[in-house]
Amino acid sequence: MKSLSIIGAGKVGRVFGRQFSAHSVFEIRQVLNRSLASAQQAAGFIGAGEAIADWAALRASDIYMLTVPDDQIAASCEALQQRGLLGSHSLVLHCSGAKASTELAAALSAGAAVASLHPVRSFADAEAVSAGFAGTICSLEGDARALAVLEPALKTIHAQVVQISADSKLLYHAGSVFASNYLVSLMDVALRAYMAAGIPAEMAKAMAQPLAQQSLDNVFRLGAAQALTGPIARGDMQTVEKQLQQVAAWDTAVADIYRAFIPATVDLAQRKQKG
Repeated sequence: MKSLSIIGAGKVGRVFGRQFSAHSVFEIRQVLNRSLASAQQAAGFIGAGEAIADWAALRASDIYMLTVPDDQIAASCEALQQRGLLGSHSLVLHCSGAKASTELAAALSAGAAVASLHPVRSFADAEAVSAGFAGTICSLEGDARALAVLEPALKTIHAQVVQISADSKLLYHAGSVFASNYLVSLMDVALRAYMAAGIPAEMAKAMAQPLAQQSLDNVFRLGAAQALTGPIARGDMQTVEKQLQQVAAWDTAVADIYRAFIPATVDLAQRKQKG
């Protein structure tokens, strides 16, 4: 069994660590975090691994998984290389959605295999994600040696693997941002609009939740075009213009969001008519 050390074990690192350990895919050797308390909490969640908070205590492992913030990936990889921990036997991967395996140039220079691995789901609740991890779609890109190790490892923990290219990583991640991050932001705007119209907060949630969930269900059941309803779908641009003016009087930043969605929604409505 190959050994794996995790550097920067936040929610993503903890979940993968627990999955790899529970399914006997890799031996979790060490968990390196900024503080010993954080490393101990991570190792406790994983159920394996020596908790450390000092780079000097890091021992050699077959695999290093960097689940640090994006702007620390390259520096963390360089730290591994400078400490002489990397060679042709090593594999270094990171779990950024936006960054590609090209961030791991220092590992490549030492002859190590490199990859980027990104799970396509929200990690707001690490315990819940870990309990329901099976079926999680993971994008994977890197060199052939890394993929030969990681693809079967991911399948063993019951992930679905989709291989992508390094060149498409940012555009791929933008899709995830729209589907998750911006969707959350949009729902916040919807709730604030209800409340600005005099609807109590709890009632606003009760109104928005079924509407949002039914709309999403329709998108994936019928397709986006057929799921579209509302004034633009009906061709009622007069209502759209009046509504935009009202929104602008309330919040100009939200009006900018409303305005930005008009062309895309008009295009979607036209596709619905053709379909």
